[in-house]
Amino acid sequence: MRRLLPLAALAVLAGCHKPQAPVDNSNALINESAPVARQPAQPVTLTAPDGVTVYGTYYPATNARALILLFHQAGSSKDEYREIGPRLQHAGYAALAIDQRVGGGLYGKNQTAAAYKGKTDYLGALPDLEAALDWAKGRAGGKPILLWGSSYSASLVFLVAASKTAEGSVKGVLAFSPGEYFDDKKMVEKAAAKVTVPVFVTSANTIEEEQEAKAILSATKSTDRQQFVPKTGIHGSSTLNASRNPGGAEDNWTAVLAFLKRVAP
Repeated sequence: MRRLLPLAALAVLAGCHKPQAPVDNSNALINESAPVARQPAQPVTLTAPDGVTVYGTYYPATNARALILLFHQAGSSKDEYREIGPRLQHAGYAALAIDQRVGGGLYGKNQTAAAYKGKTDYLGALPDLEAALDWAKGRAGGKPILLWGSSYSASLVFLVAASKTAEGSVKGVLAFSPGEYFDDKKMVEKAAAKVTVPVFVTSANTIEEEQEAKAILSATKSTDRQQFVPKTGIHGSSTLNASRNPGGAEDNWTAVLAFLKRVAP
């Protein structure tokens, strides 16, 4: 049975799990069964603050309810969202998925990582997320911008949301399998303590991932925060891909769409 647990009901735990691999509906309610004319995805290139070219795919939606920035997990690419992006379009949300410089071919070629000649760790991908946010500010047209991260990028989105550049523009955070993946094992919690916008976290259905997500969520100052503990979940945003999680994807989508409907109706 799907469980959407209030924060107070979750036990305090500790641990870490390592990573594994339209259009518009302007009505107040999301009706995924309604026929829509989906707009084609568009290639996008961005420039990170340090000059690195970042490749992405934009999923447009006419009169979109929000613009969602989609960030992938380790060993992955923007194609982690090949199924997810169109589903968001269908629900009335525009989305941008990018290739971070830390990634690989789990779902498809990572163009940014392939072209990038430097060495970096997870934290080194932060400028790529910042480039996406800068792009979104000029594209959202006053609509909410939401940050969506997967595994290590689910942690980075808290750093972005806590930054001064996000102030006033980022209206929500979705984090799939966040954890303290960096050398400073309190870095994400410290950033989360500055986050006041609505937050949704979920994970694979393991104690290790659940407790990592709970600790980070507990640190936020948001008055609208939820931890969704799935009956069948896998690591990162892959939990929403039916091809990877056939037994749990739909149940997990129900929780995600309910959150989106509330924060960006």
